[in-house]
Amino acid sequence: MSDLEGPAELFPLPSDPEGSRLINDRCLLRTQHGHRIVIVSGIILAHYAVDDRIAEAQARVNLVEQGWADQNDVARAFDCSARTVRRDQRRVDDGGLAALGQAGGYPRGRARVTLRQSVERLKAEGHANREIARRLGISETAVRKRLLRIGWKETKSGQTMLPLAESPEPAAISAAPPPPPCEPNLSAFCAEDDVPLSLDSDPSDRRMDRLLAALGLLEDAAPLFRSAAAVPRAGVLLAVAALLQSGVLECARDIYGTLGPAFYGLRTSLVTMLMMALLRIKRPEALKEHSPAALGQVLGLDRAPEVKTLRRKLERLAAMGRAADFGKALAKRRIAQRGEAMGFLYVDGHVRVYHGKHTIPKAHVAQRRLAVPATTDYWVNDQQGDPLFVVTAQANAGMVKMLPIVLAQARALIGKRRLTVVFDRGGYSPKLFLRRIDDEFDLLTYRKGRCRPVPRKRFQKHEGRLDGRRLAYVLADREVRLLKGKLRLRQVTRLTESGHQTHLLTSRRDLPALEVAFRMFERWRQENFFKYLSDEYALDALVEHAVVPDDPTREVPNPARNALDAVWRDARAELTRLQAEYGRQAFAKLEGARPTMRALQRAQSALARGVRAALKRVTALEARRARLPARVPVQQAVVGEIVRLAPERQHLINVLKMAAYQAESDLVSLIEPHYRRAQQEGRTLIQSALAGAADLEVTEHELRVRLLPLSSPHRTRAVAALCEELNRSPVLFPGSRLHLHFSVSTPPK
Repeated sequence: MSDLEGPAELFPLPSDPEGSRLINDRCLLRTQHGHRIVIVSGIILAHYAVDDRIAEAQARVNLVEQGWADQNDVARAFDCSARTVRRDQRRVDDGGLAALGQAGGYPRGRARVTLRQSVERLKAEGHANREIARRLGISETAVRKRLLRIGWKETKSGQTMLPLAESPEPAAISAAPPPPPCEPNLSAFCAEDDVPLSLDSDPSDRRMDRLLAALGLLEDAAPLFRSAAAVPRAGVLLAVAALLQSGVLECARDIYGTLGPAFYGLRTSLVTMLMMALLRIKRPEALKEHSPAALGQVLGLDRAPEVKTLRRKLERLAAMGRAADFGKALAKRRIAQRGEAMGFLYVDGHVRVYHGKHTIPKAHVAQRRLAVPATTDYWVNDQQGDPLFVVTAQANAGMVKMLPIVLAQARALIGKRRLTVVFDRGGYSPKLFLRRIDDEFDLLTYRKGRCRPVPRKRFQKHEGRLDGRRLAYVLADREVRLLKGKLRLRQVTRLTESGHQTHLLTSRRDLPALEVAFRMFERWRQENFFKYLSDEYALDALVEHAVVPDDPTREVPNPARNALDAVWRDARAELTRLQAEYGRQAFAKLEGARPTMRALQRAQSALARGVRAALKRVTALEARRARLPARVPVQQAVVGEIVRLAPERQHLINVLKMAAYQAESDLVSLIEPHYRRAQQEGRTLIQSALAGAADLEVTEHELRVRLLPLSSPHRTRAVAALCEELNRSPVLFPGSRLHLHFSVSTPPK
């Protein structure tokens, strides 16, 4: 190579041929001779003519949906906007490839309703600026600015909207194709306030209702059902009666009001989430695994809401901050229906572990035997083990601190009635017991700490029958004094076959010892509830990872003292080891040669110096430890922002899970007389029935649900008996005038 020639590149970059455009590092777009191909990793993904707009839109959608490129890269390569790519994806999801043939831009013939027109219309109806901002999802300042731009002036009388029973705008009607002929569903044409209007007659085509919602004229879609055979998961309609009896929809309407103009309104969103829980669809993301059209048939819609829609509804409900009020309203309704089950209340905490990036308070996880970032919820269950309400602890406060808060809420809900509270050793505090007894609460818990064993001669065998179960315990009953005689309690001790003694403390002296032991050991019903909800409802799953500011003055254990404690414990352990070694060697020498003390000190001088140095180090560490406070404000212990997990949306989901669990419990109680193993397999049977398919038949006034047979004849007979029980008090499907009628189809011979 001559000196004039420049150095040749060892690895020259390949030059793109003419008409080629890189989408990303593995996707290429080439245009030549009026045709265009899309190449992915050397393989042709699409081949079409340049002027074939539908094929090009399909290629864009395939690149994004199959994960070869993101929307921005595709939009840049195809000279379009990312919004165009998203619009193509929505069209394919809604109507398949045929939907890509629609003209671009805003649909022709559809009346445009701008934000300015919406503000002007709502203001003319007499709504306040704050209400207009809430309905349109904008700020109140934005509403005022738009009113100033249009020169709005307040008038004494304004225009009012046409009611929903009136026909919509002519332009809107002309834009939609005429619906196919179908039998009218009279449930949708009702003048009652609690039944919404529908302008659609075909349950599988709800475009008119969606148009009304887009125009702000509809707050919730009316359920329209159609007759169909073997509808998947239609058995979940069995739980509608129990859900309505719980009052979950009525309480939600009273607490939240409305979500504003929407096709999926408050009622539809709540019914969807409740049925998701009953069908074991544990998270909103799990909706991706189910057909929206199939779930929509069960809900009376053309398609069920998708993940992003459901998350948007949850965010809007959480923004109102009324989940606690919603839970209290449902608890009051439950207490009014089942007041006899509130004599004993079981209280226990449940830890939800957090795996996010934020620094939040820690809680001790018994299964892992260590403290990790988490959130602690305290659940209150009735004596049957069904949940009543839940309270989220601030900074994972312990049972001793949270018990007064929980009992105050229980008193507000149940009223002036003496309650017996059952809890575990985490709430053991004699001082707390004394205050709670003064507040007219009875307690039942385990005794904590060491105490003198009860002599065996004081134990007697107690037998009886409670709650339909045969019981037998070996018990000893006595009185004990705590707090130097200030607190006198009853102690019932159980003796097991291995000789172990379990001490129970209670302030109830009117109960037989057998019932005291039974009620205490029935606390495992609440543990079974936690296990069931964790497995079946994903109780531990965090719905959101959003955080809110926490109290910076809240006191936490001093991390500097904790670190010094670890060093101090190591130093003490080293001192103990050296002292033991010194003593062992001294004993050996004295027993052997029996030297003088001076000779012994000379022989052990090196080890003695180590002992003195270790003792001096321990003394210095103890002095430093005494100068450090045990607790400091959290702002001194944490570097960065002081935050905690936002509790609102998780609390709302917990309330809905409670309502679904209570509905299951009510169905199990109905099936108990007809199923021998209801105590062991009742919930499994109900779960199978809810997830089963059913035939739907729509008449003028009824929605007939004919369930398919179950796996065995005796299970089918039990579900048929349940259907008869439900038919004795028929209910309306929420939002309609259709009575639900249940039956089980005859299995083939």
